[in-house]
Amino acid sequence: MSVLTDKIKIAVCGSNGKMGQEVIKAVKSAEDMELTAEIDIVNGQYSSIKEAKDAVSIDVLIDFTQPASIYENALFCLNNGINIVIGTTGLKDEQIKELETLSKANNLGCLIAPNFSTGAVLMMMFAKMASKYFKNAEIIELHHNQKKDAPSGTAVKTALMMSEENSDFTFGNCPEKETIDGARGAEAYNNIHIHSVRLPGYIASQEVLFGSSGQILTIRHDSMNRECYMPGVLMAVRHVFGNKDFVYGLEKIMD
Repeated sequence: MSVLTDKIKIAVCGSNGKMGQEVIKAVKSAEDMELTAEIDIVNGQYSSIKEAKDAVSIDVLIDFTQPASIYENALFCLNNGINIVIGTTGLKDEQIKELETLSKANNLGCLIAPNFSTGAVLMMMFAKMASKYFKNAEIIELHHNQKKDAPSGTAVKTALMMSEENSDFTFGNCPEKETIDGARGAEAYNNIHIHSVRLPGYIASQEVLFGSSGQILTIRHDSMNRECYMPGVLMAVRHVFGNKDFVYGLEKIMD
């Protein structure tokens, strides 16, 4: 029986966070991966990606930090020979485009996934399918009250996928006037309304509501713990290491 020696060398950024700790456990359990750096500004083994890169070998960096830092983290990686898997949400469309350009120019893998749960990805794919047959839809996303960005990256990605199948999701709606600003939620791609809920007790949930005369279709996914994201994270690591391409959305690499 052959022994695997060339393992993928992994750095985890945001290592002391709840997701970071779960990622570290998953990486340590993967036979083809080696954890070489735990990066966190609070009591991390290394306080920055640069400090870690100067000290150890890194093939792939997994980032679960904060919306305020993810773009700069990704720029550093793609300009310094490090493939990156991004689980932090909050990137703007123009930032994603810039990371795609850098990834291709430098022949480095960059995978951005608003959600690494395979069930959540299937929920998004099913919502896209349903959008061919319904002219009215809205999204409700529900997260714990420590999530800083709203709407969630999953909701934004879902709306983007749905918009590829339908040009307007408010067909036949009457003219509206909000008596309290924001009552109808945020308007995303092609007039899809997104409503964000933040309450203790939730991890991450989302439902997509479709309506037409005489019927309602609800597509819902609930995450009960953070462990459910780990198979998708490891799948993403193996993909960027082996393919050196840019990917937005885990559904692009799911067989």
